[in-house]
Amino acid sequence: MSKKYEKLAQQVIEKVGGEKNVSSLSHCQTRLRFILNDDKKADKDGVKKLDGVANVVESGGQFQVIIGTHVEEVYEEIVKYTGVSIDGESTTVEKKKPNVLNRVIDFISATFSPVIPAITGAGMIKAFLALLLLFRLISKESQTYYIINFMSDAVFYFLPFFLAYSAAQKLKASPFLGMFLAGVLLHPNFIQLQGAGDDVHLFGLPVRIVSYSTSVIPILLIVFVQSYIERFLKKIIPNAIKIIFVPMFTVLITGTLGLTIIGPIGSYIGDYIALGFDWLASYGNWMIIIIVATLWPIMVMFGIHYSISPLSQMQLATTGLENIIGPGALLSNISQGVAALIVSIRVKDSVQKQVATSTGTTALMGVTEPALYGINLPKRYPLVAAMVGSACGGVYAGFTNVFRYATGASGIPAIPLYLGENIWNLYNILIALVITIVVTAVLTYILSIKYEKNAPEETVMPDVAKETDEMKPSVQDSLMTSPLKGMTLPLTDVADEAFASESLGKGIAVEPSEGKVVAPFEGKVTAIARTKHAIGLLSDEGVEVLIHIGINTVKLKGQYFETFVEEGQRVRLGQELASFDIAKIKDAGFITQVPVIVINTSDYSSVTATTEKAVDFNAPLLTLVKQ
Repeated sequence: MSKKYEKLAQQVIEKVGGEKNVSSLSHCQTRLRFILNDDKKADKDGVKKLDGVANVVESGGQFQVIIGTHVEEVYEEIVKYTGVSIDGESTTVEKKKPNVLNRVIDFISATFSPVIPAITGAGMIKAFLALLLLFRLISKESQTYYIINFMSDAVFYFLPFFLAYSAAQKLKASPFLGMFLAGVLLHPNFIQLQGAGDDVHLFGLPVRIVSYSTSVIPILLIVFVQSYIERFLKKIIPNAIKIIFVPMFTVLITGTLGLTIIGPIGSYIGDYIALGFDWLASYGNWMIIIIVATLWPIMVMFGIHYSISPLSQMQLATTGLENIIGPGALLSNISQGVAALIVSIRVKDSVQKQVATSTGTTALMGVTEPALYGINLPKRYPLVAAMVGSACGGVYAGFTNVFRYATGASGIPAIPLYLGENIWNLYNILIALVITIVVTAVLTYILSIKYEKNAPEETVMPDVAKETDEMKPSVQDSLMTSPLKGMTLPLTDVADEAFASESLGKGIAVEPSEGKVVAPFEGKVTAIARTKHAIGLLSDEGVEVLIHIGINTVKLKGQYFETFVEEGQRVRLGQELASFDIAKIKDAGFITQVPVIVINTSDYSSVTATTEKAVDFNAPLLTLVKQ
C-alpha cells in the first residue's frame, strides 16, 4: 500500500490528542469519525491546517475530520500507526448527547427551515408590490394592491399551520394532527369568541382569548406536547382501534391543554419575544448589525452562527422583517470576496492567484467558506482587512436601521431582499456595501504591500493533495444529468457543514421523491461504501462524482439500502446503481437529502447547477466547464 498518507495519519492522531485520547474511530465515505475521551485535548484549528484535511466538524459527540474520497487510505494508515482497529464503516454508539440548548436550537432550526422559502416568497412579493408603487403602476387604493398585499400576508397569518407540520415531522408526530391543532387555534368560531368579550370556559377551565394568527411559540409548544401524548396513546390503545381513537384523544387532550394552558403560556412568551425585538429595534439594533458584520467569519468558524439563526428566523416570522443576521452577514461575505479578489491581483504564485480569483467570486455570491479557508484565513491580512471593511459598512447599516424583508444567500443576489415600501432601506444597504468594498479593497492592498513582497514566485502543491492516476480520462466540458428524482436544493442548504461549505467540492443536492439512484453518465464505479449509502463514479469525460444518500446515514450500517453494481464496473447512462427506502430512513430519524458532489471541482473553471426546482432521472443537473 502507498505510504503517501502515513505522515497525514500521524499528524491527525497527534492533533486530536494522541492515541490514548481516541475512544473509538470509524469512517464513512468522506470523513474520519473520532469519539474522543477529552475534546479539550484536540487541536481543532491544528487539524484544519493540515495538508490533506478539508475541514473539521464537531457534531453529535463526534470529532469529524473531513478528508475526501481517499479517506479509507488515511484511515488504514491511522489503524496501522496507532493499533486502533475498528471496522471502517461501522459507527460506535455515541457517548455524548447534545445539551438542552443545542437540542432547542436544532428543533427551532429544523422547524423553521422548511418554512423559510414560503416566508421568503412572501417577502419578495412585498418587494414586488413596493416596485409597483414606486413606479406608480398601481396605487394603495387599488384592488390590485389590496389583493397582492393580502396574498403576501397569507403565509404570516396561517404561519401556525406551516410550523405545525414541520415541527411534527421533526418530533416524529403526525404532521396532519399538528395542522389539525393549528386549525383549532385559527378557526373562525374561536375568532368570533374573541370579539364577544365574554369569559370562555372549556370543561370548567378558563380559556384565554388571544389571536394566534402570525404566532410562533404557542403552536410549537402545542405540537411538542402532542408528540408525547400521541406516542403514549399509541402504546396503550390496541392496534385494532388505533386509527380511530389515537387521533381522537390526541386532538381532544392536546387541544384542551392548548386552549387553556399551553397556548396562553406560548402567547405570553411570544409577546415578550416581540417586546425584545422591539427593544432591539429601538435601542440595540445598530449594535447587533455591527457585531455580526465584524465577527461573522469568526462565528462561522466556531459554529456560533447556528445559535443565532433561530432568532433570525423567529424575527422574520414574527415581524416580517429581519436584521439580526441579514445585513451583517451580507456585508461580511462581500468583504471576504473583495479581499480575496485583491489578493488575486497582488500574489505572484499562479496557484494562489487562481484560487483567490475563483473563491473570491464565489464569496461575492454568498458562499465564503472557500475564500475564508483557502485564502483569507491562511494569509491572515485579508481576513483582518475584510473584518475592518465590513465593520465600517456595519456602522452605517446599523445606524440607518437597515433590514431585509426575506431571507436568501447573503451575497450580491440578496440585494433585492432589501427592497420594500421604504426605498431608503435599499439605498442604505447599497451605501453600506460601497463603504465595505472601498475600505476592504484599500486596506487589503495596503497590507499586501508588506505581506506579499517576499512571497515566492511559485509554490509546489503538497504531495498529499495530489491524486495522480494515468488511467483517468482527460477532463472535458461536460453536462451531467441527475441520478435522482426529486426537488433540488443548493448545496449550501444541506444539513451537514462538510457538504454545505463545499469543502469536498461543488455540486447540488436533491431531496428524493423516489428511492432509486441511476448512473448520471457513461463511466465506471470507483467506490461503494460498505454501508451502501454512498457511491463514487468517474465519467468517460473525467467527472469524478460522489453521490451521498442522506445525512449521517452511515449510522444505519447498510439497513434500508441496496446496491446493484460493484467497484470497477462499467455503467451506462440511466443504469440503476442503488435503491433506498425513503420512508424508513426518515422514520429512523435521518435526513434524506442527497448531495451530488463533483470531487475534482478544481479541474473545472465553473460548475453550474440547474435552476429547475424539480428534476427527473437523467434531467440536466450540472454543467461543467474545464479550466
